[in-house]
Amino acid sequence: MTEPQKGQWDGGRFLKTLAYFKVIPFIGNINWIQNLLGGGAKKRQEKPNIILVVGATGGVGKRVVQRLQQQGIKVRCLVRDAKRGRTILGNSVELIEADLTLPETLTPAVFQDINGIICCSGTKVQPVEGDTPNREKYYQGIKFYMPEVVDVPELVEYKGIQNLINAVPRTLRNAGDKILFDFTQPAEDVKEIWGALDDIVMGGISESSLKLTPDGALFTGYVSTANSGGFVSVRTRNFEPPLNLYDYQGIELRVKGDGKRYKFIIRCNEGWDSVGYCYSFDTVYNIPITIRIPFDKLIPVFRAKTLNEGKPFNASQVFSLQLMLSKFEYDGALNPKFEPGLFQLEIESIKAYGGTVLPRFVQVSSAGVTRPGKPGLNLEEEPPAVRLNEQLGGILTWKLRGEEVIRSSGIPYTIIRPCALTEQPGGSALIVDKGDTIKGQVSREDIAELCIQALTQPKACNTTFEVKAELDSPASKNWDELFSQLKSD
Repeated sequence: MTEPQKGQWDGGRFLKTLAYFKVIPFIGNINWIQNLLGGGAKKRQEKPNIILVVGATGGVGKRVVQRLQQQGIKVRCLVRDAKRGRTILGNSVELIEADLTLPETLTPAVFQDINGIICCSGTKVQPVEGDTPNREKYYQGIKFYMPEVVDVPELVEYKGIQNLINAVPRTLRNAGDKILFDFTQPAEDVKEIWGALDDIVMGGISESSLKLTPDGALFTGYVSTANSGGFVSVRTRNFEPPLNLYDYQGIELRVKGDGKRYKFIIRCNEGWDSVGYCYSFDTVYNIPITIRIPFDKLIPVFRAKTLNEGKPFNASQVFSLQLMLSKFEYDGALNPKFEPGLFQLEIESIKAYGGTVLPRFVQVSSAGVTRPGKPGLNLEEEPPAVRLNEQLGGILTWKLRGEEVIRSSGIPYTIIRPCALTEQPGGSALIVDKGDTIKGQVSREDIAELCIQALTQPKACNTTFEVKAELDSPASKNWDELFSQLKSD
């Protein structure tokens, strides 16, 4: 069947398109008018950066919470007992009551908007008898008391960590990526961000939309060449403020198409009719594929004509994104895979890739986890936790199993193995090593600070190490130098 060359143009839809994108023909974007009248464009709401602290009421955990708050970082605390947690942590922190040993309590609400986890959970150990009611001497290492475990180490140190890792959202597993749009879990305002921009703005009759489905977003509709048209697209309103993707290498699309060739267009100028930086990609019929678009492969284009002298793409200010199906490629050349009629492109996600990889899961474990049962080990020279491992339910053995779960998870991690923890003031120089051979003491305050610093250090990524304090030496503030001593696992 031959497609009609003329069709009835829909002026009402044309005006709706202009209104959605706040554009007046030949004038451009009208946000400046709204600003002048005091009704400026809606600001894009950045998701908050939240650190989840697991085991937040423990000796290290409560110090981590306090230090994060002092630095102005939003904290969410996972605690077993919310009433006790409020007593210890105060009223200014968000609490969620959950238990690592009960996977059903680790709901999506625990992880919403989380961009890092510091896990300080552990088996509760207490003196069998003889200490003060609050066990100060036991925790401060003033006197040795025979310890006993209150919890079951296998459930807390191993299965609990397994439950936590299984519940962690995939956003924390994407090392070096920044999710821009996850259409499988869309934000409520997606329909206020993405709108159809079809050839109706040039007199055509093509029509498209972006629909949300259980599997993502569906860019679909009908494309026609009538009235000299021949393109459909969906485009975001301008981001306010613009996205800063300077630290990334490009854009990654996860899509399932219909075998046609599409265009991805990104703009680093707020102008409506401005230069777009384009990349064409082919789809495979009904097969999910990943498309990587390096920033240095983007082509500067203005009204489908390439610009030989175009400015390089500026990733530090991204104002809009667009997906298009067009009859034309560039400079009058035809799209070799274009056919008028119905089309559909399923979009699972859009993200920036190639950023700096930072730890997203920091685990407080323990020195000595590899020593129980080690051939040739002189137990008389080992700390109590190693000597009494079996009596304590194999606590170190299960901690090691928990570490292995983290290392195999695909989440960028740092595993810290402190030597004997004390209540002494922090501020000592720290000695780090691998191989699980060092012995000594370290303040809980210093370990809390070390956990927080690890989240910002690329060289801490995917490392497991022991740490103790050099008691007579003041702390160095050069964290990069400290983590540079370590090799990744």
